[in-house]
Amino acid sequence: MATAEHPRDRARVATDEELAALLHHPSAEVLLALLDNPALDESQLCLLLERKDLPGEILEEVARRKPLLKTYRIKRALAFHARTPRLISLRLLRDLYLMDLVQLTLTPGAPAELRLNAEEQLLARLPQLPLGQKITLARRGPARVAGALLVEGHKQLVSIVLDNPNVTEAQILKALSREKLSEAVIPAISRHRKWSVTYNVRLALVRHPSSPLATILGYLPELTVSDLRELAAPGIVSESLRKYLLAEVQRRLHGREKAASGNPPPEEPPASKRE
Repeated sequence: MATAEHPRDRARVATDEELAALLHHPSAEVLLALLDNPALDESQLCLLLERKDLPGEILEEVARRKPLLKTYRIKRALAFHARTPRLISLRLLRDLYLMDLVQLTLTPGAPAELRLNAEEQLLARLPQLPLGQKITLARRGPARVAGALLVEGHKQLVSIVLDNPNVTEAQILKALSREKLSEAVIPAISRHRKWSVTYNVRLALVRHPSSPLATILGYLPELTVSDLRELAAPGIVSESLRKYLLAEVQRRLHGREKAASGNPPPEEPPASKRE
């Protein structure tokens, strides 16, 4: 009686439906043999790499075979696979297209180190990117990349960055901590429907030397007395602005004195506006 051929041996020569079925075989030995099959094409290999349960040794072997890495789809599939060894994934990042890097930075399940390195790749490429790609990154890129574009200050980018759902308060404050900013940045933030009413952003705008006086004066009634006093300390803001801050503090104190005689004082900003 003929002995049944081992699945490993069939994997090396299988074609068509048999080959497609072997892509789902549980044995790592069989899957390694599949990589030696000349009939295994790019699409089938990509299907194999879509398996979430794929053993790490298969991923390592694919990465080891340079002929397989000549195709972008394979590189991308390896870089995105959760079981790809760390050093292999990091090495592949430099070959990924711009929006694939963006997708990787925004993938919650991706390792933090991989996401961080993908962001670094994007930041390194920014100076060479055409405006159209920068607009795409301003609209959809991760927070650090969008923050870098905000600091860059291109008029066509600033408002798009501020609407980016990935941008955080920390990135806005980081930009406002820079003494020199493009002239488009401060007005855009002070008019923005979200950031212009964020308490800490208002504080940063009051502190920034390029903020228009009219904007600052509109914010003063919303700031707490303790923050007004801190801003009014010598050397924080210009002397002319410092006088307005001290005057606002005095107005509040006077209001409290009137309250003691039966008149209600000006209310402190609610806690929700200070957070």
